[in-house]
Amino acid sequence: MFALSFMRHAFVAGTLIAILCGVIGVFVVARQMSFMTHTLSEIGFAGGSFAVFAGWSTLHGMMLFTILSSVLVGRLSVKESRREAVISAVSALFIGLGILFLSLSSQSASSATGILFGSVVGISAAEVNQLVILSVLILGILVILYRALKFTSFDRVGAQVSSINETAISIIFLLVLAVSVSVTAQIVGSLLIFILLTLPAASAKYFTTGVAKMIGLAILFALLGTWVGLYLSYITNWPVSFFIATIEVVIYLLALLNRQLTTK
Repeated sequence: MFALSFMRHAFVAGTLIAILCGVIGVFVVARQMSFMTHTLSEIGFAGGSFAVFAGWSTLHGMMLFTILSSVLVGRLSVKESRREAVISAVSALFIGLGILFLSLSSQSASSATGILFGSVVGISAAEVNQLVILSVLILGILVILYRALKFTSFDRVGAQVSSINETAISIIFLLVLAVSVSVTAQIVGSLLIFILLTLPAASAKYFTTGVAKMIGLAILFALLGTWVGLYLSYITNWPVSFFIATIEVVIYLLALLNRQLTTK
């Protein structure tokens, strides 16, 4: 299997993305931003479609759209009472744009399939290098902001006492999340991005309470789903996103079962 260059690229990319999702996913779940992650995935679909239409790299198109839209959503949804409506409206707009760009594009339907469901086995060495740079950059930012993110996500009182600028941290986190969504789409596609960004972290919180331990466990679950998913995809020729989704759902169900058994 590893004698094939595309599988080596897939495992390197998958490993980096799993680590990234495990780290950022814990804060996504703690901040109750799973719905926002789902919306950014739909916006990523529009960005990827625009990239196909314009002849750009899919990753660049997704990054452009998710970053701009995250700023837009952040400005429009300051009030929590209207946040859900704003996110729904933005999501609907970008889904429509994605369909429009694909219809105007001269590319085949396979381009749309790659955007929606991912094409990790088709990642080139240049794209792997891009993923490495972006993943290291994002993880570096998260390390720098770790203390502030931990306070604002898990201990709001502690954040206020420490005089942490919650607004600035929220904006930076939203931008980091936008880039992470674009990067993750290389594995599972825009429709299933929220799986790796939410389910491993959601499963981890049922096994432990410490933030660092949750991050470690979330990374482990994300790596398990990605590695096993890639292997099963290789031997069956079925879509890797199907296996990753199934494995992460099974892990989550086991976590729920474990929680019920331990709380009785």
